[in-house]
Amino acid sequence: MTAETPYERQEPLLGPQSLSKLRAARAAVFGLGGVGGSAAEALARSGIGALALIDKDTYSVSNLNRQLFATGETIGTPKVEAAAERLRLISPGIELELHRLSYTPDTAWQLDFTRYDYILDCIDMVTGKLAIIERAYRLGVPVISAMGAGNKLDPTAFRVGDIYETSVCPLARVMRRELKKRGVERLRVVYSTEPPMSAALDGDGKPIPGSVAFVPPVMGLIMAGEAVKDICGVK
Repeated sequence: MTAETPYERQEPLLGPQSLSKLRAARAAVFGLGGVGGSAAEALARSGIGALALIDKDTYSVSNLNRQLFATGETIGTPKVEAAAERLRLISPGIELELHRLSYTPDTAWQLDFTRYDYILDCIDMVTGKLAIIERAYRLGVPVISAMGAGNKLDPTAFRVGDIYETSVCPLARVMRRELKKRGVERLRVVYSTEPPMSAALDGDGKPIPGSVAFVPPVMGLIMAGEAVKDICGVK
């Protein structure tokens, strides 16, 4: 009887060489919140050989409703450390590099993008997103970027496309404008065609983005799926 393996169900879909391609690949996930946490776990479960996890924050109580690695035991724990502990349980042979930092033009020198075969931008800060995307574009490193997942209730409204084909999403509108200024001619993104709901306001009148358990993780899974298919050469 043939021994059971963790990947025997995906090989018929991705091809017989898929596992060797994934094991040889190194991906970087920027942001381990509702989107990035699910993306990172999906990559680990797919057999990715190495992952770089980049996030400065710690898990808080407000993360429990949607962020995969947030539990009662990980509150106050750096996100990269909580993620690493779980991913090693899922894929014991995975190689992990942890970077507890917020990626900005000022911290960019700390990471060598040429080491990565694929980059997943799962952060929500425009300055950081632009820094990631522009650098990856200049170096020719494949990157997929998350657009807005806050204030949404419809996980079936996500689409994959080029940034210059997007509509509805306010974040995508800003990114189109800023990327055009920087000469970035293309970018694969996951975006929602659902108009965002009105955000609640805090005591200072600032918007508080709403988020639910069944929207950001779906975006992360879509991003991971695109990365896995690209690495395996599946069209």
